[in-house]
Amino acid sequence: MSHYKQHIFFCVNQRDDSKQCCNNHLAEAVRGYAKQRIKALGLNGGGKVRVNTAGCMDRCSEGPVLVIYPEGVWYTYVDNADVDEIISEHIQHGRVVERLKI
Repeated sequence: MSHYKQHIFFCVNQRDDSKQCCNNHLAEAVRGYAKQRIKALGLNGGGKVRVNTAGCMDRCSEGPVLVIYPEGVWYTYVDNADVDEIISEHIQHGRVVERLKI
């Protein structure tokens, strides 16, 4: 059994050139928001949910991106409201948010 029930990996890659990357969409700030929300909802810790930072996940054209394991569901998002929906629907209720899935 895994130490965590689910991991949410946020790509926060920042490229030095002018190519598209997730952190151009404030991915680091959104990851921080998600981490705070998971804690506020009491969903963090062993046996629960872990919010992680990831480097480039090689899906820059679809970014910003996050992936939830063990399900392996990939999402894009625009703002904190989208992350709230992912947390509510996917993490809390086990329902994939089809409109954000990539």
